[in-house]
Amino acid sequence: MSGQSAHTQAKSPGGSGGGHQAHSADDIRAHVKVYMMVFGALAVLTVVTVAASYLDVPLAPAIAIALVIAAVKASLVALFFMHLKGEVRAILWTLVLTGIFFVALMVIPFSWYLDGPLGDGPPAAAAAAERGHH
Repeated sequence: MSGQSAHTQAKSPGGSGGGHQAHSADDIRAHVKVYMMVFGALAVLTVVTVAASYLDVPLAPAIAIALVIAAVKASLVALFFMHLKGEVRAILWTLVLTGIFFVALMVIPFSWYLDGPLGDGPPAAAAAAERGHH
């Protein structure tokens, strides 16, 4: 490394840093602007949350309003501060697998329920046998 450290080469435009370019001042300003806009949106949504708590609405709509505001705030944090905005494919696969596991875990107890006292399965046969002994 002719007088330059690996760290300096990785940041320099001509270095062998895997194609990463040094960020220009305009790039940094653009990122800071986005972060500040998200921060502003989170602050406004926090004020909206407090204002919504003073609304005289029944419990169910109040919970729905609070959950919608919280979901929007959580989405902003995840997309921008956790840098998930560019990870659409990974998130999609995670959601698909979550859905598959959810369905599987709901089918197992539901199939047991269908096989119970109202069905023809072993629990129903055991219940019938028990009724016959008494």
